[in-house]
Amino acid sequence: MLNSKVQDAINEQINAELYSAYLYLSMAQYFEAEGLPGFANWFKVQFQEEQAHATIFMNYVNQRGGRVLLKAIEAVPTTWESSMAVFEATLVHEQKVTALINSLYTLAMNEEDYATRDRLNWFVSEQVEEEDNCRELIDKLRLIGDNGMGIYMLNTELAARTYAAPSPLAAE
Repeated sequence: MLNSKVQDAINEQINAELYSAYLYLSMAQYFEAEGLPGFANWFKVQFQEEQAHATIFMNYVNQRGGRVLLKAIEAVPTTWESSMAVFEATLVHEQKVTALINSLYTLAMNEEDYATRDRLNWFVSEQVEEEDNCRELIDKLRLIGDNGMGIYMLNTELAARTYAAPSPLAAE
């Protein structure tokens, strides 16, 4: 049975993951409106990944005999000043998610919930990748600056990104 403190914290994390999905969907729509469908695609894949993260947590709570309690999702921003501002906001958001995962991990350790700690190991690694991806795109945008051809090429690169189900879902 899942410890009630851990269950409550995972339910908060589910809400955070769904917020992330909603945020990335908003960012995708921003880029659609800006005429950058490749950038929009990158965020649509992010949207799918965040939904998958929420599903992994929901499946885990159910596997442990707990109860998933969905809560309202806070409103997300819908406009940004630039492409760079979107990716900088994404990095800040991913850093916040990393902190939430780390807090959840600490709670699992303090509650001696080793099964939850084990499940969270995947998320810890995932957050390293998420932050690194954001930094890489920020670096590319910084190099490109206002160069239209550079934006075109990055847009084309981002259009090629595809969604792949995360390993915890593929295993289920």
